[in-house]
Amino acid sequence: MTPFLKWAGGKRWFVHKHTELLPKKFNRYIEPFLGGGSMFFHIKPQHALLGDANPDVISAYKAIKDDWKNLVQQLEIHQINHSDQYYYQIRAKTPNCLVEQASRMIYLNRTCFNGIYRVNRNGLFNVPRGSKNSVILPTDDFESMANLLASADIRCSDFQKLIDEAQEGDLIFADPPYTVRHNLNGFVKYNEKLFSWSDQERLAESLLRAKDRGAQIVMTNANHASVRELYQDKDFKFLTVSRASSISASTKSRKRFEELVILSHSS
Repeated sequence: MTPFLKWAGGKRWFVHKHTELLPKKFNRYIEPFLGGGSMFFHIKPQHALLGDANPDVISAYKAIKDDWKNLVQQLEIHQINHSDQYYYQIRAKTPNCLVEQASRMIYLNRTCFNGIYRVNRNGLFNVPRGSKNSVILPTDDFESMANLLASADIRCSDFQKLIDEAQEGDLIFADPPYTVRHNLNGFVKYNEKLFSWSDQERLAESLLRAKDRGAQIVMTNANHASVRELYQDKDFKFLTVSRASSISASTKSRKRFEELVILSHSS
């Protein structure tokens, strides 16, 4: 099942190459940094707690779950009307209806520059129009997504609240925001706008508590000494994997970067 959002730091590459690192059995699936949901759509869990602090992301998932047919109709309208002028008109709007919020989010994600999600100081989406014009994609299967999401608990929430609900046998897949080019430019240890260092510390503490309750954990993070120190001597396992960076204006400048995988179990 192909994710419907293009997301910076998305884990499609992880799904294609490293699913053997996931535990074979678990109870509930918990993903506190949902984003594009690559892992969720790959695993297709029967019971899931899905969350993200981004309200636009959550509105999209909720609209698919609750009213996917109306959502598709709205996307078809966006497709018919798509143009430079229309793009910026939609970008400037702040709809109140859930389906309109979701269709706006998906439309902008698919037609903005490089699929980037960025807001200004007032919290308004400000990415310019990109080169892609397809609003409806051949990989779209919103009906199957709705069926999968039907049993999921979807929340706009801070990650800690979701992780604190994990119980014995649950699986937490944590993919927090972090600097894309940390291997070349240095890990941004204090990035308050993206994900602060205190957030990294809170995440480590939350995951340790969940592990102590018997939850299974798979986390991807920056392969940096400061991150490793947070989980050192806590019975976590470290693996280093590489991926191609997907964030670049030119495909020629995209290179491979290392990421850290932190596990609570033997793979």
